[in-house]
Amino acid sequence: MHEMSVAMEICRMAEERLTPAQVAQLVEVGVEVGDDSGLEPENLRFCLEALLLHPPFVGAKPVIRRTAGDALRLDYLEIDDGRPDD
Repeated sequence: MHEMSVAMEICRMAEERLTPAQVAQLVEVGVEVGDDSGLEPENLRFCLEALLLHPPFVGAKPVIRRTAGDALRLDYLEIDDGRPDD
């Protein structure tokens, strides 16, 4: 399944960009998926949900945004740092 390898890479990128404390606070992973990317967005969501249930993640939710074209992009990583200004 091609989507699983993409989901694994997205998780690797999240771990690379965040500190260990931030990874534990991760609540959403935003991904942009183009209609011509060759990926099935629902399959990618399923794979991400499965991977994000396990350490070092604590159940973050994948948010898939479909776009025109062939884009595939890690759009954002949302953490809950406990501050009320978010």
